[in-house]
Amino acid sequence: MKTISFYGVFLTLVMCTLLAPNTQAQVLNKPTPADNPNLAGNSAWTAACASASFNEYYVNFTWNPPLVSGDNEFILELSDANGNFSSARELDRATDKNTEFDFDFSFALPEDVQGDNYRFRVRSTSPSVTSPSSDPFSMYFIGYNNPILVSQDGSGVIPPGGTLQVCDGSSIRIETHNVPDANTYQYSWYRSGTLLSETSNALTVSESGLYYVEIDYGIICSGSANTLSNTIEIVVATSQGVAIDPPSQTTLCATETVTLDANISGMGYLYTWFNGANIVSGPTVDDSSYVVDGSVTGFEGDYSVRIEGVGICAEQSNAITISSAADYTVSRGNDASLVLLPGQNQNLTVSTTALSPTYQWFRNGVAITGETSASITANQAGTYYAEVTQNGGACTLPPKNSEETTLVLPNNFEVIIDYVGTYSDCSSDNVTLTVLQINALDSGGNRSDVTSSLRTAFTYQWIKDGTNLPGLTSDQLTLNDVSDNGFYTVEGSITTFNTTSNPLGIRLTSDETLAISSTDLQLCDGVTVSISTTTDLTGESYTWTRDGVTVSTTDTELAAIETGTYQLSISSDGCPIQSNEIVITDFDASIVEIDGGNAIVFPEGESETVTATGASAFEWYDEGNNLLSNTDSVTLTDEGNYLLLASVGACQITRSFTVSYRDNFEIPNVITANGDGINDLWVIPNTYSRNTEVSVIIYNEKGEEIINENGYENNWPQSSVAFTKKNQIFYYKIKNARKTLRQGTITVIR
Repeated sequence: MKTISFYGVFLTLVMCTLLAPNTQAQVLNKPTPADNPNLAGNSAWTAACASASFNEYYVNFTWNPPLVSGDNEFILELSDANGNFSSARELDRATDKNTEFDFDFSFALPEDVQGDNYRFRVRSTSPSVTSPSSDPFSMYFIGYNNPILVSQDGSGVIPPGGTLQVCDGSSIRIETHNVPDANTYQYSWYRSGTLLSETSNALTVSESGLYYVEIDYGIICSGSANTLSNTIEIVVATSQGVAIDPPSQTTLCATETVTLDANISGMGYLYTWFNGANIVSGPTVDDSSYVVDGSVTGFEGDYSVRIEGVGICAEQSNAITISSAADYTVSRGNDASLVLLPGQNQNLTVSTTALSPTYQWFRNGVAITGETSASITANQAGTYYAEVTQNGGACTLPPKNSEETTLVLPNNFEVIIDYVGTYSDCSSDNVTLTVLQINALDSGGNRSDVTSSLRTAFTYQWIKDGTNLPGLTSDQLTLNDVSDNGFYTVEGSITTFNTTSNPLGIRLTSDETLAISSTDLQLCDGVTVSISTTTDLTGESYTWTRDGVTVSTTDTELAAIETGTYQLSISSDGCPIQSNEIVITDFDASIVEIDGGNAIVFPEGESETVTATGASAFEWYDEGNNLLSNTDSVTLTDEGNYLLLASVGACQITRSFTVSYRDNFEIPNVITANGDGINDLWVIPNTYSRNTEVSVIIYNEKGEEIINENGYENNWPQSSVAFTKKNQIFYYKIKNARKTLRQGTITVIR
């Protein structure tokens, strides 16, 4: 009787399927959760509760013949939170499973996934077939996993004792204040243990109770988080309608008082009395009255009272205005300092709100006989003021003096000039000079500011570097050109007085530009970088700097032999003109990259286009030094050693790489470690072996890792390895940084 192996039957069926007419379509079964091979145990997940510390899940997928096309890809897709695939997102893609009818996808849960009705499906590309969708699953990315803090309006201030008060049907808003991107989550709010309908991070409350919140990660995943917040107690209180009883009077003389009484007294409440925004009494228990004293300076104002206590709303009354019955003002009608020029007088005045006022003028503290009106004509130097007395009204008030006015008999004048606004030497491109102040000087050298009264009475002449400027005779001068640079004064004249101001130096910046350029921006062996300018430096005072330090004051063209930031500065009218900066760096060879790396593998009989980046010119050579291409890419068909010569400016770099054909054999699942030199080692295709970006991991039957290395050298098992069984099974996984490329078993026969 002839024996036929299962593998042979299966292969025959597959070949028959390929050769026979395609009378049936592929069947893609719905995907199901799978065990994570990187975790202990052996159970599939029932809900995806991912976080920054764990986010690796597997989905099992099976399908039935006929075979798909060789270029087919299987794509694992995720629905939205309602199970809808109209905007499906890709989780994983398998390009090498076209002959495997049972395999696992791996994926990481996107950080915005939040819901209880997500579904999976698998889609093939050639032919285009879609599997049934999976069962619904709770899937949440737990982005925040700490206790939440809530406060009124999210202010971050947690109230003393955790209690907030709500008054008379009003409401307050409590909100999270420590959750980043708070609006990206759904929340569960509770009042005294009862779940509320609000799902945002803020809650408006008007009922008493104990309020707290947690992030809603679903029935299953919420147990994986610890977001329960602090508790805020809301107490509903009642308004008392506090007011101030109408007082007996609202205007006071200096000798009078009035008592203000709140319409609520006693009750153990705290009373705080205010004059405007200022507290004048309290908070004091049962202090429901306040006495306003007319003899206290500043007693006038708007008085109110605030009450607060257990079970009531804190509230403040409307204000009662208390004013002075007979206060009056006295105002001076002229400047504080005036000048008595030869042969001139000055008229001094005061005004007042006093009823039936009388006046008395004083000079140097002595009453002036007969000067009892609201004005006086003065012709002597001295200090003047008027005393005003009110002779009507309900209150008797003391006299008030006006502000003093000083009349100066000048011995000379002082004119002070200054810049208008901000001026900086060698930085500003325009400036205005102005007469800032005029002082009258008496015989003792004492100064009196008479600017406001005499500024327009003076005549002026502006002077630059000792020379009068024709026609420039106002009290201001505007300069806006480097030709205006120099030292300025102004001569001021009035009657017989002439005086020259303080000097001011002006150095405006030039609008001249200075540009430098270089032959290259990088230093490398055999390359000299030259920095120059198109500006003629003949006869100029200039400086070359590197990193702010002078390197030359004589070279019209600079040879840069060190890295750094270079700049040229020219002195113009004592002001530096700065050029642009040029940064010279060491040549960085790492910027030139070949997209296939230094070992390129492709199937024999095909070709591979290799592209380089990071340079401005490229030359590709084979082993015989033949130029293959002078663009950024080259198409290769033969194995061998190749060379790229890349240029970046004047700097050059070489990159060597090898081309080899990909092995046509599959990954073996049986080796015979019997030392006969035939099939003793587990040899895998060049696509995976000796590739530093590919990891090869081998496990024993117990799941213990015995090999984990990059750039596997096709050298397992070593001759020293002892096997415990005649036919011992091992497991392997081949991965790159992004995904598992291949996995399976190895049977060692000895």
